Amino acid sequence: MERHTIEPRPGWQQTVEEQGLVYPLTRHPDGVLRPYWDESAYYSFTLTEVEALEEVVEELHRMCLAAAEHLVSEIRLADLGITDPRVAEAVTEAWHRRAELPSVYGRFDLHYDGTGPAKLLEYNADTPTSLVEAASPQWFWMEERFPGADQWNSLHERLVDAWRKQAPLLPPGSPLYFAHSIADELGEDLMTVAYLKETAEQAGLDTAWIPMEDIGWDRLSGRFVDHQLRFIRSCFKLYPWEWLTTDRFAGQVLDTLDNGGGTGSTLWIEPAWKMLLSNKALLAILWELYPGHPNLLPAHLDGPRELASTTGYVAKPLLGREGAGVTVHEPGAAPVVREEPCCYQELAPLPAFDGNHVVLGAWVVDNESAGLGIRESSGLITDEYARFLPHVIL
Repeated sequence: MERHTIEPRPGWQQTVEEQGLVYPLTRHPDGVLRPYWDESAYYSFTLTEVEALEEVVEELHRMCLAAAEHLVSEIRLADLGITDPRVAEAVTEAWHRRAELPSVYGRFDLHYDGTGPAKLLEYNADTPTSLVEAASPQWFWMEERFPGADQWNSLHERLVDAWRKQAPLLPPGSPLYFAHSIADELGEDLMTVAYLKETAEQAGLDTAWIPMEDIGWDRLSGRFVDHQLRFIRSCFKLYPWEWLTTDRFAGQVLDTLDNGGGTGSTLWIEPAWKMLLSNKALLAILWELYPGHPNLLPAHLDGPRELASTTGYVAKPLLGREGAGVTVHEPGAAPVVREEPCCYQELAPLPAFDGNHVVLGAWVVDNESAGLGIRESSGLITDEYARFLPHVIL
């Protein structure tokens, strides 16, 4: 694994926007627009490294599914902060009937520098983003800059195959809706949903488009409807389950939840059982079930324990996103147990290449390893100002 600098292509911004990445720039706190898509550098890997990482990702995915089974069978959903009996029941039923529920993708964030085993930082299994840039612009970048080379990237083909394979699980006679948020200023939510809609259409699915804010509730029929009052039987969303089960219409969501078998009204993708995997408490459960595993970092729910005096630790809110609320504690500092539920994970400073801290985003599609996206940041926390860099297998 190496980082290389390279001259960006002339007109790169227009190029990647035409390929679906309509947010190539990010406005930083100082008001300056800086590249989010950054092709002034790239990372290279050997085929041996990529093959080893693929095996790690698929093993981690199997371990996460085993942890989900443990959480359900041992009735430990409260460890995830799921204390509402109705939500717990919905998650449990969805897990037991998961073979009947479409589930497409997830993204592992990994600590890796090419010199030791990859370490799991977290699993984004419900609403992962950075999919568009990983699947499309970086592939075309490679074809233009390194013709004849390869890339850890079969995302597009696997997504189309996943939709085609799982099409029989969708309610017949109605389209699969794809919902995005109007409040999405950058366009990331919009383009991620649009891209997934495109892959579903290429798989032969009948699809429809709807803003999340335009999903209506018909009191007479007791169903979610679109603006033409058509029933929404199935819907893909980038709206997190922890919001869906706590906002104004949470009761209606749970009352009409289709958890397989046609027992409800609306089937949501990703399914409710993904709440088991999109929670930072999963990291502590994994360490409990697989202590000392080479691809895991020690993690606890009740406090930093020995991590405070030995390696240092990172405190992560159970449902944080893009680094929000994450705090870094160096070794030897007084341990701090926060009031809000957190996972306390061993501090593993992100590898630095030319002063840039890097995290690997390894994708899983339909339970198989499918591709890689790389983000860089100036600090130890990968936040909303991180940059996306392409990669190539050399």
